[in-house]
Amino acid sequence: MSKVKVAGFGVSLDGYAAGPAQSLEHPLGVRGHEIFQWFFPTRTFRAMQGKDDGEAGPDDSFAHRAMDNFGAFILGRNMFGPVRGEWPDDQWKGWWGEDPPYHAPTFVLTHYARPSIEMRGGTTFHFITGGIDEALQRAREAAGARDVKIGGGASTVKQYIQAGHVDEIHLAMAPVVLGAGEPLFDGLDLHALGYRTVEHVPTERATHIVLMR
Repeated sequence: MSKVKVAGFGVSLDGYAAGPAQSLEHPLGVRGHEIFQWFFPTRTFRAMQGKDDGEAGPDDSFAHRAMDNFGAFILGRNMFGPVRGEWPDDQWKGWWGEDPPYHAPTFVLTHYARPSIEMRGGTTFHFITGGIDEALQRAREAAGARDVKIGGGASTVKQYIQAGHVDEIHLAMAPVVLGAGEPLFDGLDLHALGYRTVEHVPTERATHIVLMR
């Protein structure tokens, strides 16, 4: 049976899933890239860049799992780009160039309608104005027997967890403190929501924690 998952979601020790002041120059916010130092050296990430090198080991195993067997993705608007308010035009097509890493239907939450965008490699961005439930319904239909990934950012992940939609959460806790940014845990009671830790793997660059309910 297909599941709804949060996977490969980087978090700092002080609970931030991105740095402050996201911009074109800082897609993950200021210093936000420090949360993903476990991910960037892996074979999985390097393969996404068209490279055939990279590190194996536990970090790579979790990186692979974070992109494997997903038939659809859901993103908050900030995960798609830095544009705010009404779409000024159709020029912005995401952070990733012509071949985004999703290779599946990807549903972007927004308050402003926009036509779908078909990209290379099988990714099609659909812009959903009806909220998280509409996006999830469409993502489940698109994914079929495969899983649905809630890709972030922190606000989107929290909404889906609080609504009881997320079956599994993989957090990669980075050994850094950001001091400011997009908080993940504020107002989120994972214990009350029924989550328990089922996997706990420390590495040099992160501590991987998997929770299920």
